[in-house]
Amino acid sequence: QVQLVESGGDLVQPGGSLRLSCAASGFTFSNYRMNWVRQAPGKALEWVSDISSGGAFTSYADSVKGRFTISRNNAKNTLYLQMNSLKPEDTAVYYCANERRRSSSGYWGQGTQVTVSS
Repeated sequence: QVQLVESGGDLVQPGGSLRLSCAASGFTFSNYRMNWVRQAPGKALEWVSDISSGGAFTSYADSVKGRFTISRNNAKNTLYLQMNSLKPEDTAVYYCANERRRSSSGYWGQGTQVTVSS
């Protein structure tokens, strides 16, 4: 049974930092490019970042480039997202997934809430 479990979301002030984690099980994590995708209240899903299966290659949405860093530990089957210089517009539910857009065959977690507010 495939499981992706995100954690680390919290309420943080503008300019603050958070580190999200996503624990994977039930599939060969190291074979997959992995993504972080977010959904702000009342808005569509927005792709944030991805990382190649081995971790050597990463890419970012323009909205987070230079502030967020994606990484992974394949020995621990865990995906990470380090978020610095957080802004109110980063407020969203953050999901880890093996795809950028939700499909019927994709693997998605339940999400973790990040709220950036003073």
